[in-house]
Amino acid sequence: MKIAITAKGTTLDDDVDPRFGRAPYIIVVDSETMDFEAIDNSENVNALKGAGIQAATMISEKNVNVLLTGHCGPNAFKTVDAAGIKVVNDVSGTIREAVEKFKTGPVEYSTGANVDGHW
Repeated sequence: MKIAITAKGTTLDDDVDPRFGRAPYIIVVDSETMDFEAIDNSENVNALKGAGIQAATMISEKNVNVLLTGHCGPNAFKTVDAAGIKVVNDVSGTIREAVEKFKTGPVEYSTGANVDGHW
């Protein structure tokens, strides 16, 4: 399974960034092998609007199944949901810890945004 995690850095030992659209990096991890790719999201960090939608499009193109993040706004959530990607909000710790916690469960998938836009 491919998992996208919002990140403050480019490794599995960096912390989860609580912002989806404006996180500096998004790490895509294969949950079985722990192989990963760091996606540079710096273009969206200072975007006036649409950062969440652009980030959602990027992870959809990577065939991600699940997004782990701290907060996901309404437009980003709609875009991710439309792509068939499940969202887990309120995630913290390192990227590695977040993936391990997801793998061992239980997991509560979000049914909507947990913040207003531009958090």
